[in-house]
Amino acid sequence: MGTPILWAVFLVGAAVVVGIDLFAAGGKEVTPKKAGLWTAVWVSLSLGFAGFLHFEYGAIASVPFLTAYVIEYALSVDNLFVFIVVFSAFKVSNRAQHRLLYWGIIGAFILRGTLIFLGASLVAKFEWLLYLFGAFLLYTAWKLLFTKEDEQVDPEQNPILKWGRRVLPVSTQDHGLSFIVREDGKAKVTPLFLALLVVETTDVLFALDSIPAVLAISQDPFIVFTSNACAILGLRSLFFLVSSLMDKFRYLKIGLGIILAFVGVKLILETIFKEWAHHHETLVISVSMGVIVLSLLGSILASMLIKPKELPLHEAAPKVVER
Repeated sequence: MGTPILWAVFLVGAAVVVGIDLFAAGGKEVTPKKAGLWTAVWVSLSLGFAGFLHFEYGAIASVPFLTAYVIEYALSVDNLFVFIVVFSAFKVSNRAQHRLLYWGIIGAFILRGTLIFLGASLVAKFEWLLYLFGAFLLYTAWKLLFTKEDEQVDPEQNPILKWGRRVLPVSTQDHGLSFIVREDGKAKVTPLFLALLVVETTDVLFALDSIPAVLAISQDPFIVFTSNACAILGLRSLFFLVSSLMDKFRYLKIGLGIILAFVGVKLILETIFKEWAHHHETLVISVSMGVIVLSLLGSILASMLIKPKELPLHEAAPKVVER
């Protein structure tokens, strides 16, 4: 769908906005107010791009883009949970978090772009891969719906981190925002660099979930890439906006599980009934958008309205140890 000029304009525009974002932060602490402003900027730009697609190509392009964008942005919230755990484990300061997220997102931008083109090319040649993508989405949905809440990601178990500590010379001192330093005449990586390795490799795992989910909406490389890119580029500001509110969205994982289960089943059925889906493409896209939005809104409203169960007094109160 995208012409070479449109590809170039999108990539240049994304690079310019990212540069402005980095310059505006200037290594300073990111406040919730500033994060909220930049979140609004990224969402507005994404909606504006959807409007441009609608003007140029109609709903056949704008609706899949918006649907894929909403899915990607929703799934990105899971990234935020992991980022919080990683930053806590490495004791990353607020200022360093901005730098880490910036380079982490740039790496994710390049990495996911490569995976998207590879996935789209493989699907074009081997359509049966769509069945595998659908099955994988159903498996991911099952994990989201039935995995216990207390099963958290442990950054220390990341194989890349273990490899980095074993192979790379790691500095034991605090070097602020630097990734590589010189100590005793030797180049060494900082703990912040190891945290970046964990962030990047963790994003690969999330890409394995999110890219099949978007390919279930559209197999057009331009739609898949731009929706993914818009969601990823807005992730940094979203992190600082909602990191203090993550515990309030208790039922969001259920909403994401329902969405992944839906798009997994949809992908399999569309592959089986390809001709019918093609003739009713507008209806299929509209239903998809409706299910996704309702699932997200329902899970968010449930998180806000349903209060968590209070522990019994004998469990909630601290135990007194007699001496």
